[in-house]
Formats: sequence, structure tokens, C-alpha cells
Amino acid sequence: MDILRDNELIYGRLLTITEPHLIERYNKALRAFGLPPTKLTSFEIDRTGFSPQVAEELGDYQYLDPNAINRRFIILTPAQASLPVVHTAFSNTSQLMYEFVTRNQRVIDALTIKDVLYGEIEDSVSQVEDIEDLLGIHQVEFRVLSAEDVLGKAGELQTLVDRLKQEPDAWRDDDMLNRMVELAKVCGDIRENALVPDQVIFRHNAFWTSHFGGLYVFVDPDVTTVISDPSAPGFRRSRPWQVSYLSIRDAERVYRFLAQTGRIELPRASWIEKSGYLEHRAEMAIRNLIHEAEPKRDLSDTDKVWLQSWIHANAERINRDGTFPFLNAAKREIAQVGQLRIEEAFPQQRFLVIRARPDHPDAWLTNRLISDFVPFDFVSRYIFNKQGFYKDYQGFSDVWRHHVVDVLKSTYLKDKEAFRERLYGLVD
Repeated sequence: MDILRDNELIYGRLLTITEPHLIERYNKALRAFGLPPTKLTSFEIDRTGFSPQVAEELGDYQYLDPNAINRRFIILTPAQASLPVVHTAFSNTSQLMYEFVTRNQRVIDALTIKDVLYGEIEDSVSQVEDIEDLLGIHQVEFRVLSAEDVLGKAGELQTLVDRLKQEPDAWRDDDMLNRMVELAKVCGDIRENALVPDQVIFRHNAFWTSHFGGLYVFVDPDVTTVISDPSAPGFRRSRPWQVSYLSIRDAERVYRFLAQTGRIELPRASWIEKSGYLEHRAEMAIRNLIHEAEPKRDLSDTDKVWLQSWIHANAERINRDGTFPFLNAAKREIAQVGQLRIEEAFPQQRFLVIRARPDHPDAWLTNRLISDFVPFDFVSRYIFNKQGFYKDYQGFSDVWRHHVVDVLKSTYLKDKEAFRERLYGLVD
């Protein structure tokens, strides 16, 4: 993983924490979770407060996610809202955390001047034993605490302020007035600076989770769809009248689901020709075939001329695989008639030429699912399914690892937003 870390392909864009007072606040949150404080004088954190350096020090990458449910968080600064989430069991943790921080920005701005916020993203289950436990999660609640109890003191001060306003003789109570002065020294003027979060409950909609080897849940008005390995506990047993179960190995049914629910864009000239999508898939397919045929070959100096020569020299292997010829045929048909008769393609091949509908709320999740059916496209896999990419990367040879990093640097990392917009139509 050192190559990935050196090139900011893992744990990139994190916030470095070096200020002693912030480190001490972080340690107060760790102690509150029953964890030993860090001895580090510098570490990085993501949007949730997870630190890869602290995880290494503790020897526990689950220290903020002990049961892969009810995720913990630590907020030192409002700046965390713009950070990625680099370690999570649920794909929507990042969005939920972003919504909480942005919806409560004024409160977090005020509280983090003096304190650290920490707590759990709490849902209705404490442990996941089968699919039914996951389907029972409809919303989450942010349980928020602060190390210096500024939240609690603000609540107490608000109560006393209300009493002072409502009880005619309350101003005669010296003890109460003195307590209000003490609390105001900590909380400030709560009439101007709200110190209680405005919104702590959020919907838990479509998501991917690492449970049971990777499982997708898509939510539509009349039915919830689960896509996973059929060996997952509870598959086709939990609420079959409300839940549709699809095997992630059944390309035909998964494609039908995505098409019928309007989650994908079919291969049409309107987006295919300007995106370079098929050309990208074709190049990824050829690179994969080269690696399979010559696993020790260094591809760092290859260019389009060399690739074209290799294609001509290995026509039999390429035709036997079928991916590159299919993509070329698809490109010709789209150029001639404006679209592809996708129903005539093999189910697995259909995932080569579709992408998520960019304006659909589940676009990122859908592209993640598509990447599971096109694992050789490591660029798409890195963008939408980093857990899957990192798992794949562990099995790569050193030669292939360097090549993968070089390709990512020369394509996606050059301009992430422009790359995502061109290939996938996604605008951040």
C-alpha cells in the first residue's frame, strides 16, 4: 500500500492535526469511547475523524466502527465537512456525515472553538447477523456529546433563561443567577450562538455495505431490492413480499433491475460519442489481456502505437476473449444507427456499455454496482468502489501495481472532476 499512499491514492486529501490542543481534544473523545489516547504528535483525519495513523498505533482499523454498525465520529473542526471518508462499512456514511455537519454548521462552528464533538451515528440495530438487520435501518440519529459538556451546559442555561422569562420572581434567586453567569462563561450568549444541533435524524436510503462480502440495498416506492451473494444469511428469507432478492452473479436479472427502475443510461450516441466511454473500456480490456498474457511485462513505456501493434499480433487471443471485438462492434453500430441493440448482447457484456443515469440519486451507487461486473476496469473501480479496488490491489504483482498507479495518475488524478463529468456525466 506504500505506492498508493505515496501517490495519494489511499488516504489522500486528509486533514493533518498537529496542534496540541486539538490532539488533546481528540484524546478526550478516544477516552470517552474507552480507547487509549494517542501518543502521536501529528496525524491525519477524515470527515468522520478516522485517522489511519491512529488506527495503526492502536492496531485496530475498526476503532471508530467496532461492530461495523453505529459508526462513531469525532469532530475537531468544521473543515472536516470537505474531507473524504476513507474507512467505512456503509457507502452512505460520507453523505450522512456531510448532511449532519452542513445542517448544523452554526452549532459546530461555535462548539468546536472550545470543545470536541463526538458520538455515534445510531440506528435501530446494534449488530448485523442477517439481511433483515440491514433492512430494518430506515433512519439514523446522531448521538452527539462534547468532552467539556458544552452541549449539556448550553441546555441547562437555556432552561434557566426560560425560567427567568416565565417566572416573575426568578430574578430574586441569586443562586440561579450565579449559575447562569458560570454557564455563560462557558457557552457565551446562547441567544446569538445556538449550541444545540438543529437536525440529528436523517434518512438511511440506498447503500452498499461490506457485510456478508458486500451487499447492495436499493429503495423504490413499492419494493426494496437486495443484491448480494445468495449465501448471505437471510437471502430470500426476509420479507419476500416486500423485498426483491437478486444474486450478484446473475448479470441478466441485475441488468433488468437497473434498466426497469431507470437507474442506467443505455448506450446511445448522445452520450457515448462525446464521452469516450467505449474507448476507455476497450483500452482497459486490452491492458488486462496484455497483463494476463505477459504478467512480467513493464507497461510503463507503452503508447497507443505499441498497443495497436500488440492488438494486431494477438488477434486470436483478443477474439477468444471477446470483449474488445464487442466494444468495437458496439461503437460501429452506435455510429450508424445512434444506439445499440443491447438486448442482443450477452448479459455480462451489457455492463461494458452502460453507466448510471447521472441525475439519479443512486448514480454513484449504481456505478459502483456496474464496476463489480467490469473488474478489469480498475480506473472505474477505483473511482466508485475503492474497497473493491484495494482488495484487488492486494493480489496484484509489483509490476502491475506500478502500472495501475501510473494509469490512474495519468488519467483520473490529472483532473478528477473533468474525468468524472466526461466519462460518467457526473458533476459534483
